[in-house]
Amino acid sequence: MKEKTLHKDNNLKSSDQVCSLILYNDNFNTFDHVIKSLVEVCDHDFIQAEQCALIVHLRGSYEIKTGPKEILGAMCRSLNAKGLSSKVTT
Repeated sequence: MKEKTLHKDNNLKSSDQVCSLILYNDNFNTFDHVIKSLVEVCDHDFIQAEQCALIVHLRGSYEIKTGPKEILGAMCRSLNAKGLSSKVTT
């Protein structure tokens, strides 16, 4: 049997680039506000948003969503407008 070599495709469009939306802990926002924001902005269900909020609280930060940079950028701006601290990373 002959081995095949796989090569990473470097021709990704910027819109196809998978990025991460990171949420950071703070001492200002309540769990209820964080959960409500994640449900509204990131389309999480209540349980997922609650778990993300708890992980962010315990670890200091957490990757709450992955996807195209443009979409996550819009979500990041919305979360920041709600007083949360978030950032998109590649």
